[in-house]
Amino acid sequence: MAGRIGVTYQQAHKYEVGDNRVSAGRLYQLAQALGVEPAYFFEGLAAERPAEPRQRVMLELARDFTHLPSRRHQEAVAELARALNKP
Repeated sequence: MAGRIGVTYQQAHKYEVGDNRVSAGRLYQLAQALGVEPAYFFEGLAAERPAEPRQRVMLELARDFTHLPSRRHQEAVAELARALNKP
C-alpha cells in the first residue's frame, strides 16, 4: 500500500497506528489505491457520538502505555497508578 500512495513503509505505518494524521490529499490517494470513494472512510460516523474529553484522554493513555519500552516500565506505571488511587 505504501508504494501505491507514494510513501515509505514507515510513513504508512505511522498513518495506521495514528502517529501521523492523514491529509485530505493523502486520503484521496488511499481511496484511489483501494478502489473506493473517499466517503467510504466516513461511513457510519454520523451515528457515532464524539468521544468525551475524558474518554479521549483514557484512550491516549492506553495507547501510550502500550508503547512503553518494556514490560518492567509498564509494571512500574501500573503500580504508580494503583498507589495514586489509594485514599
